[in-house]
Amino acid sequence: MKVPAPLAPGWLSAVPPSLSPAHKYWLMRPGALTAGLRKLGSVQLRVLREYAQGAPVDEALGMGIVPASPVWVREILMSINGVDSVVARSLTPLAASHGIWQGMRRLRTRPLADMLYHDRTIERSAFACRRLAWPVPFHATARGVLARTDAGALWARRSAFWRHGQPLLVAECFLPAFWAGIERHPAR
Repeated sequence: MKVPAPLAPGWLSAVPPSLSPAHKYWLMRPGALTAGLRKLGSVQLRVLREYAQGAPVDEALGMGIVPASPVWVREILMSINGVDSVVARSLTPLAASHGIWQGMRRLRTRPLADMLYHDRTIERSAFACRRLAWPVPFHATARGVLARTDAGALWARRSAFWRHGQPLLVAECFLPAFWAGIERHPAR
């Protein structure tokens, strides 16, 4: 069964045709993003924050849950060869973070992929992508890691993982430095 993309207003099921081939590839690249990033260089992961909150409308729609429902959030920053490249935000219903998705709370600096790609009961939705803008909650996280002068477009993708009926929404934002590195080394 194919799980539909986690759409909400502004999220697209296809990459806009005006974007570069690199954007089209990375915004819809299947499999674990971390594995793809490791082909570009040494990947370091830093946890920015982990906390409970009420699900923002955008993300609640992406998971098919009621807005303001309690969720567990994990925000991380991935660097490639010391260059901040990708910010990711993952969230699941709070009860699931103590049950089906409890591994999310124990990852520390390991990537989420370590728990997602070894379990055949997990289904992944199709991707959705968008240019991030306020009021998408993930926009503030991504902007927060950038220098004030870095005003490049922030393109992100997201998908939902489902295990025993419980969603885990994962959004990944490619920072301007990532795209600059890809342009300098397109063959990687």
